[in-house]
Amino acid sequence: MLNSSNSKIPFLTDYEKGPYEQFILFGDSITQMSCAQDLGFAWTPALQNEISTLSTEASSKLQDPGIREFSYAERSSGYNTTQALKALPLFMPTLVQAKIRFMTIFFGANDAVLPDSPTHQHVPLQKYKQNLRSLITHETIKAHQPRIILITPGPVDEYQFVERQRTAEQTKMYADACRDIGKELGVPVLDLWSVFMAEAGWKEGEPLAGSIKNERNKVLEELLHDGLHFNPKAYRLLFEATLDVIRREWPDQVSTSANNVSSYRIPDWRAF
Repeated sequence: MLNSSNSKIPFLTDYEKGPYEQFILFGDSITQMSCAQDLGFAWTPALQNEISTLSTEASSKLQDPGIREFSYAERSSGYNTTQALKALPLFMPTLVQAKIRFMTIFFGANDAVLPDSPTHQHVPLQKYKQNLRSLITHETIKAHQPRIILITPGPVDEYQFVERQRTAEQTKMYADACRDIGKELGVPVLDLWSVFMAEAGWKEGEPLAGSIKNERNKVLEELLHDGLHFNPKAYRLLFEATLDVIRREWPDQVSTSANNVSSYRIPDWRAF
């Protein structure tokens, strides 16, 4: 039984009983599949583990002994941004239920399918941009004032497609548009398209890596298992880039103390 009068653990009297904070990953099937570890490295579990340290040298202010202050919620499927707008109010917690500290918004892969695709997921470019604006400024999100990370769609590898429903050129336009919306609204952007293309060795002015107008790119073949969805190597790049954005944009969220207990939800084991 906890003894709140114990002088060694004075913060027990200030124990916070409010709702736990959340890190919401909102995206399509690429986000959905980021939980699976059967093939190897996966973004969601790695992020859930790392968020308690945020770097190998420093412990996060959000570290918690045994109970994390972050609960992870994924809201994902084959959505495009139009469908995401409809789904958003169905799952977003109220301020009584939870407090969202971080949120990733990762859409565009399905919006960017060709207009004649049999999946009917295509969203015109200008509509895609407006949908991103509407997501970022949605009242259910604004109520939490979360730290939002907008993620561009990654490149595609046309050589792996059985049916050509996407092109490298079309996907680049949606990545560019996503980047533009982040700049317009002052929201940090994780430019995953550029991260993958740099990894693939692509240079500005060359035919796009992944396009059938260029030679096969062995790096994209390693990153993408079907031309679109991610292999573990791609999820690792996404993970590292996510942490880079957090460190760069919100350094106050990273503690320099390896024994930071000031924000523990329950006392550190050494306090008993």
